[in-house]
Amino acid sequence: MTQEKTGGRKLTLKRSAAADTGAPRLEERLHKVLAQAGLGSRRALEQRIADGLVKVNGEVAQVGMSISGGDRVELDGKTFVASALAEPARVLLYNKPEGEVTTREDPEGRPTIFDSLPALKGARWIAIGRLDINTTGLLLLTTDGELANAMMHPSFEVEREYVCRVRPPEGQETVPENIVDRLQRGVALEDGPARFDAIKRIGGTDSNEWFQVVVKEGRNREVRRLWESQGCQVSRLKRIRYGSVELPQPLLRGQSQELADDRVQALRTQLGLEDGAPAALTLLPVIGQRRAAKSTVHVGGQHRSNGYVGGHTTADEGRELRLFDNVREVGGRRRQRRPQGGLTLTG
Repeated sequence: MTQEKTGGRKLTLKRSAAADTGAPRLEERLHKVLAQAGLGSRRALEQRIADGLVKVNGEVAQVGMSISGGDRVELDGKTFVASALAEPARVLLYNKPEGEVTTREDPEGRPTIFDSLPALKGARWIAIGRLDINTTGLLLLTTDGELANAMMHPSFEVEREYVCRVRPPEGQETVPENIVDRLQRGVALEDGPARFDAIKRIGGTDSNEWFQVVVKEGRNREVRRLWESQGCQVSRLKRIRYGSVELPQPLLRGQSQELADDRVQALRTQLGLEDGAPAALTLLPVIGQRRAAKSTVHVGGQHRSNGYVGGHTTADEGRELRLFDNVREVGGRRRQRRPQGGLTLTG
């Protein structure tokens, strides 16, 4: 194992390290550390511990036990090491471009969102939900696993808002109002009933219409599948809000920026997580760890990807994507076949 030196003292993950220095070992309740690592809610993880599904240093864990830095934890066939968090909980806003996948390693070699994120020490970015390769817009990431789990869990009903460009059913010039009503009342998908909690027609062009929609679940491709169930096709999809966090207009595709500390705490409060600060320990994978590419928080320039989207490179669709990125809240009169409801496209 590679060791680093700090002030003449060797740092190691071995359990004897703290004893060698005489420093007190940092301890946290096991279920709290598991939650911090994004492996589930505290209540669900306590139950998994009670069911004997978690091991610490090779022994079956007990409910209520604490662990220290350097302890090894086994869960779901994976081994982790408890590590002190070097920084307070952080939340990152990333404007995801097309052509990137929301995974740490892609077997097809496609660009991943983690290639563009700022590097971390003693923690890792946890994606709050996913956006598929063809979907753009707001993606939240955090070092607070408990916050990530709460924002993704259906029981919290956190809203996700999108703008989408929709092609009407074959043979029709516009999306009929009865389809819009049906999508808001609810339709049957293969994994159960689903609906838009809000849907608003905001304009269109000769062959497509623009809508703003809101869902409270994070099911795979849910927005696209809802439209497809009615014979419509989504040709552009962009997330503009997740919960109370909106995509900042100056944040270009491929850029990221951090949420202020007070807003991070506000998110925890909104979700009822204010009872107790995040754990001071987290879990890092022992095998197959992947470091985020070293970078600073992006504030200028634009990330470019050579990924393929629908058979074309993202560069080939640059002009249309620029129009799509420039959905802006503006005033003014409504124009026929132009975005309505206070939104317009500029470019």
